[in-house]
Amino acid sequence: MIARGVEKFKLLIEIFIIASKLGLTSFGGPIAHLGYFHEEYIRRRKWMDEKDYADLVALCQFLPGPASSQVGIGIGVMRAGVLGGMFAFIGFTLPSVLALILFASLLHTFTIESAGWIHGLKLVAVAIVAHAVLGMAKNLTPDIQRRTIALFSMVVTLLWQTAFSQVAVILIAGIIGYFIYKQQTMDKDGSSPIYVPISRRTAYVCLSLFFALLIVLPILRESVSIHWIALFDHFYRSGSLVFGGGHVVLPLLEREFVPTGWLSTEEFLAGYGATQAVPGPLFTFAAYIGTVIDGWQGGVLATFAIFLPAILLVFGALPFWDSLRRNPKIKGAFMGVNASVVGILISALYDPIWTSTILTPIDFAFAAVLFSLLVFWKLPPWIVVLTGACGGTLLSL
Repeated sequence: MIARGVEKFKLLIEIFIIASKLGLTSFGGPIAHLGYFHEEYIRRRKWMDEKDYADLVALCQFLPGPASSQVGIGIGVMRAGVLGGMFAFIGFTLPSVLALILFASLLHTFTIESAGWIHGLKLVAVAIVAHAVLGMAKNLTPDIQRRTIALFSMVVTLLWQTAFSQVAVILIAGIIGYFIYKQQTMDKDGSSPIYVPISRRTAYVCLSLFFALLIVLPILRESVSIHWIALFDHFYRSGSLVFGGGHVVLPLLEREFVPTGWLSTEEFLAGYGATQAVPGPLFTFAAYIGTVIDGWQGGVLATFAIFLPAILLVFGALPFWDSLRRNPKIKGAFMGVNASVVGILISALYDPIWTSTILTPIDFAFAAVLFSLLVFWKLPPWIVVLTGACGGTLLSL
């Protein structure tokens, strides 16, 4: 019994260390994070196979909240249960939370978002996402039908850039996949059952709590004049109703806090720049806002409140995930959805990652070098990240 406890503890520490390393090095926004996860968890450590990872990404794209953080939580859950999911979440999120709390009082004088090393890290994101796209495309679009779905998804998400375009494209791709591949069997697809270490009873509790808080918090805020309840409600509602990832939540938070006088436009813009400059999930912008309003305690409260819906939804959805994806008819839908994820990744690789990063021939050349270090020389991602930061600094000089 003690030996099992020690092994579980070692596993949790391993998850935390790896997630923390990703939290310190994953620059470039939500789609880039999926590329980093793919490289670290799937290619190097083989904690999941390609299809399972793609299915998890598709599931989290359907859910409101920070998709990349939810994928990281899901991987942690599959590895070591609920505690594994929480350790993965804390490890990935903590570095940027601490950085933004620290920067909350300094960013008026330090404009780090324009530093050369930041541009170098954006170039690393180009290489990481390109590598992930190539790997996933090879495994998830092996036939002309799925390549066509990927092309459709790429074109639509490039030309129709709204908060709901990705969800709509995934839904359409799932319907197409359902009709094209509904005769597929499990043996033909080669996937094996996945044990999800969360009971359905726990899932029902998490889903009930998600909706209960969404309903009760606004009523409670109006009934009692308690400052921290109002603050919690603002961030919980923002985290519950956002589709499309972190880039969408930033302007949503501006509408929640600037017009109401919680913080000034200048303070908001300072934090906006800092959030773009630090690694990890963009939802940690809440840590900056909370710190400006109520000190570091406000930063901790805001971080907990904005991520709580994502955690509850992942824990609530995962126990039903495998039974759905292993249903022969639903499996066809997942095959279409996985192909659409490839197209969405290609779209995101171009805009915003490529268009905001590859500005000169030197940028393209350096990104090609970083890609080669990752793909051909097979160097660990953290070495590529350091190379990108140093190279970006030299290019700026």
